[in-house]
Amino acid sequence: MRRSDHLRLTAQTPSGPTTTTHSEHPHPTPHSLYPLRFGYGTNGLADLRLDDALALLAELGYDGVGLTLDHMHLDPLAPDLAARTARLARRLAGLGLSVTVETGARYVLDPRRKHGPSLLDADPGDRARRVDLLLRAVRVAADLGAHAVHCFSGVTPAGTDPDTAWKRLSEALTPVLDAATDTGVPLAVEPEPGHLLATLADFHHLREALGNPDALGLTLDIGHCQCLEPLSPADCVRAAAPWLRHVQIEDMRRGVHEHLPFGDGEIDFPPVLEALTATGYQGLTVVELPRHSHAGPHFAQQSLSFLRRTTTPTAPPAEQVPAQQAPVERAPSGTVATGPVPHASEAAQLPAPPPGEPTAAPEGRTP
Repeated sequence: MRRSDHLRLTAQTPSGPTTTTHSEHPHPTPHSLYPLRFGYGTNGLADLRLDDALALLAELGYDGVGLTLDHMHLDPLAPDLAARTARLARRLAGLGLSVTVETGARYVLDPRRKHGPSLLDADPGDRARRVDLLLRAVRVAADLGAHAVHCFSGVTPAGTDPDTAWKRLSEALTPVLDAATDTGVPLAVEPEPGHLLATLADFHHLREALGNPDALGLTLDIGHCQCLEPLSPADCVRAAAPWLRHVQIEDMRRGVHEHLPFGDGEIDFPPVLEALTATGYQGLTVVELPRHSHAGPHFAQQSLSFLRRTTTPTAPPAEQVPAQQAPVERAPSGTVATGPVPHASEAAQLPAPPPGEPTAAPEGRTP
């Protein structure tokens, strides 16, 4: 199943991908009235079967899912990937969920090295394994009708000078960008703390080195902006707007790369959501809590509640409201509320997460 023409249109127009809704949501929210569309990452639901995770997100009212290709969620290396992807596409359509394909699984390629091998490894064969994963991800994304494929550069290996690292990254991404161009699915590179490509300035360095290809876009992680960018998260959104293809969101503290539930960090979210709305961004804004799977359903519910209390829907023009309109079952995402905004104090009033493993050690610290 190839949707190149549809996907090219999706990548070029502000209205976002069209989702098909079925009986699970008989009164879907019209996305055109609600410019912000929220999703949740499956890397934060690693203890759930993929079908159970998708059903949970649809039931909670999410607009989509950030699908991390991993051994437990659409294993990209297992047999019959195309057939499994086709079944997943039907399931997503039945649930009315859109999707972004993410490639940040920790050990999907190497059971001993986190995020290894990378696009920067000295061994060309190792780099080729990562390239193959990204090519598989592009094909999966095309078959799912995804609006972007996410990736990152990786950490510069010890003893590798910056010029060599940037050269390896550019060369490795070239065939992936060719595939992205052929399918019409943008490749959205994420600046990641501690990686070669860690900041928005680094993204622009790569973009210029590659000749500014149309298929190259940006994944902006709002927490990472708080962690290490010189601009505020809202200003980062505005600066990134022309290249924005995917957004991840969570709370974070300055200088500490640890993904936190909303209210546990330092980010002021209303200006961020206002900036996203102003850009006209129509992709998914995906909650990214990869170290909270031990209480994934709780944090999925709490996160969407926070985002909805921080935003309010745009009312449709009076002439567009049907006289006998049925009640909408899903509270919509939308533009930013002007009233009081929940933060740490209100987040603390939400039900505590169920007992389980404590969250793992932070991802790391930045200078």
